[in-house]
Amino acid sequence: MLVMVVVGTLMPLVVIISLRILFPGHQHCMKSAGSALRLYAEEHGGRFPSDTNGFGNALLRLVKEDVGNVRYVTGPGDDGKVFMDALKTGMPIPEARCSRVYVQGLSEQSNPGITILFDKQPTRGGDHFRRPWGPLVREVCLLDGSMEIIPEDKWREFSSNQVELLVREGFERTAARHYYEIE
Repeated sequence: MLVMVVVGTLMPLVVIISLRILFPGHQHCMKSAGSALRLYAEEHGGRFPSDTNGFGNALLRLVKEDVGNVRYVTGPGDDGKVFMDALKTGMPIPEARCSRVYVQGLSEQSNPGITILFDKQPTRGGDHFRRPWGPLVREVCLLDGSMEIIPEDKWREFSSNQVELLVREGFERTAARHYYEIE
């Protein structure tokens, strides 16, 4: 009887741990990235991080505020080493080395429907629902801090709409397109 009680008590824990090992999603939470970006803006006069050396260095500014933010500015499968190395060496972070794309030049007064951070590459199920059989999706963080999951077959339309929002915000069209053409 005691063995059955112990097994019955431990079984749910074993299942949860096994699922987290097999499907390690939600490690690079886009919602937490939104919160970190909003907090940064609140502490910096309503402006989100920006850097003349590219968005990799702008994201590094966020990481310098709190090194824990490295897991939010990196996408699924990225261990954050490029950011940790830059913190140690002071070297710039090329945009091509970032696993997420960050749109610079925005403030809290910008259109809240603009995507400020998104996964550079699609993953099966995204970070929140990652699984080998899942659909290819990209997670995006909107300026208001909310998150959306965009199926890859809808990405072209989504990115076109985002370019238009950036143009209306005052970005040059080539600059706005640049963010969505980075590979």
